[in-house]
Amino acid sequence: MVLLSRIVRGWRDAMLLVKPETILRWHREGFRLFWKWKSRRRKPAGSRLSAEQIALIRQMAQENVLWGAERIRGELLKLGISVAKRTIQRYMRGVRPPTLPHGQSWKTFLANHTVWACDFLQVYDIWFQPLFAFFVIDIKCRKVIHVGVTRAPTEQWTAQQLRNITPFGEGPDVIIRDNDSKFGTELDRVAKGAGMKVVRTAVWAPLMNARCERFLGSARRDCLDHVIILGQRHLANVLNEYSFRYFNKSRPHQGIRQRIPSPSASKKFTAGDTIKSIPILAGLHHHYRVAA
Repeated sequence: MVLLSRIVRGWRDAMLLVKPETILRWHREGFRLFWKWKSRRRKPAGSRLSAEQIALIRQMAQENVLWGAERIRGELLKLGISVAKRTIQRYMRGVRPPTLPHGQSWKTFLANHTVWACDFLQVYDIWFQPLFAFFVIDIKCRKVIHVGVTRAPTEQWTAQQLRNITPFGEGPDVIIRDNDSKFGTELDRVAKGAGMKVVRTAVWAPLMNARCERFLGSARRDCLDHVIILGQRHLANVLNEYSFRYFNKSRPHQGIRQRIPSPSASKKFTAGDTIKSIPILAGLHHHYRVAA
């Protein structure tokens, strides 16, 4: 432009067509496009998935609309197929629309103790009447120990639920509960009789029972938000199938490195094997295993 200004007369008028801000914008846009090209994803040699594996990823994404890439990755690891999360996300796009501590660590504490956590989950049936589900989970392995359903929870009913799952006084070292009046002193008496230490969470401190709160959230998102509950027996059946058939025996958990709380022996996937899809909760979720 400096050279042209010596030759062309009236160059100042021509420069009004392209302002300095426009040139700067062009330069920034060119810089963005340059780095987008330079950082484009390159497929490493020999890492391409087979057509069967790609089809399986898309099948899982299509059949299980509540699952994300990390959940599908865990399901594939169950079958002996290791795929990166970003790779799964890429093949999901065509199927779905885009829409300093003090003392010992919690991990060390769990390694040295058996810890249960219990809490209530309130649900409303088709007639808008409340139902209460009482859960007990093993924090260390994420396993659901017990599910109880009632319309009128009392101290005596809750204590009986704990008594049912601790026969002959066999129980964990610690049980965590909140300050809900539905627990009361009766549950503490039963717990201490079984040799358990009762730990109460502080008021308005859900993080003190975060593992149990996370499970209750999973039960809502994975199950109850998608089912209209007809009554007490229906809720008990749905929660038992979700908890003991799916959550304990089928669902990989990120907190335990994509393992399953109660895994069953299954054949690992090899080239040419057929994958069998087993519906759970009438197809709301699916369990995948290698066909025998």
